Amino acid sequence: MCQPECHAEVAVTVYRVERVMQGPVRVDVNSAVVAYRPAEGEERILAARDVKPAALLSGHPWRTFRSYLGQRHYSGTYWTATLGRHVIYESRLELANLIGADFDSGVKKIAAQPFMLTAEVDGQLRRHTVDYVWGTDDNLVVVDVVRRERLTHCEVQLLCTWTRMVVEYMGWTYLVASEPARVWMSNVRFLAGYRREWLVNGEVLTDLRSRMDQIAGQSISGTESALARYPKPLVRPALMHLLWSQELICDLSEPLRRATVLEVST
Repeated sequence: MCQPECHAEVAVTVYRVERVMQGPVRVDVNSAVVAYRPAEGEERILAARDVKPAALLSGHPWRTFRSYLGQRHYSGTYWTATLGRHVIYESRLELANLIGADFDSGVKKIAAQPFMLTAEVDGQLRRHTVDYVWGTDDNLVVVDVVRRERLTHCEVQLLCTWTRMVVEYMGWTYLVASEPARVWMSNVRFLAGYRREWLVNGEVLTDLRSRMDQIAGQSISGTESALARYPKPLVRPALMHLLWSQELICDLSEPLRRATVLEVST
């Protein structure tokens, strides 16, 4: 639980939170500044409270990467259906969460390495480049991706604690993302292979969309049989695309099978 504490003698507001094994964290949220690269023009550094979400969602990554022989991390780019363009990632775990965000119908915008946050924490100036921001209908979500095994490390706790305080002070949401559920992630990765609608047969898609009421409650194999007049290699990709776009839904906590039952999204 964060509790604001006002200090009239220095005219700042700090937040206190109990941190495992290391006592309270003191953050001067009024000292927080955001550095980012807008879509056009020079780099900008603004007081955190003055930053507009749209500027971060449309800007360039604050930190980029280069591939080189022998590198220990797994980095690259992923084409997002959400944006219709590539977004960078710096690890396999970042890629997994990026695919998950692309699949999430509530996420409307995605930006990677969008800004560097600087604030006074426990009397010292600290800096942190967040991993992602997601734009939703409700709010801006600032995301850091951390392996679950590292969440108990004191330095990670400190980083996530002060970042959360500043982000929430700005009126946004802070999320620490770790490893997704294994089966769910395996299914979503598979469906991501069908995320590009222009690669799916348009006639089959139109036919499927016209008979959604008939599909509800049917299995994947049963639905394919109902469209036997089309070549099977055209029907399966269309079904998988509708699952990716969540026009059709199913239980993704279980492995996808021919017997998987389909329902229509409401």
